[in-house]
Amino acid sequence: MDIATTKFATVQIEPEDVLDFPSGLIGLDGSRKWVLLADGESDVLGWLQSTQRPDLALAVVSPRRFVPDYRARVYRRELEPLQLRCASDAQILVILSQHDETITLNLKAPLVINLERRLGRQVIVNDDQPVRHVVDGASVSLKKTA
Repeated sequence: MDIATTKFATVQIEPEDVLDFPSGLIGLDGSRKWVLLADGESDVLGWLQSTQRPDLALAVVSPRRFVPDYRARVYRRELEPLQLRCASDAQILVILSQHDETITLNLKAPLVINLERRLGRQVIVNDDQPVRHVVDGASVSLKKTA
């Protein structure tokens, strides 16, 4: 199946590559179907591309690449819709943003994904994590290549 994107042109994906976020993402409620694309130049960076909106692609990374002791502490009921067998089966990603020359990670609202069931959910962590954790810009570039 082909999906049109404004950042990566047309991308061919398999139907089983689609991730369903039934509750949507914060501020993006209308987009529930996404695909995770590898970055063409960086093994650190990925892109969460909406299959419903060609203009919507979010830069994502594993938070542990930049914050090794990061833990997403959430209430168990927040994870129930993901149908995880155990919490360690979850893939955790965070959204990167660029503010002028600064690259930040949103550690407060990570994406939790059950890759086996292709289900995802954005959650708000219980502890005191920053919405804008500054990272070294040299370690990741947000140039859009998938």
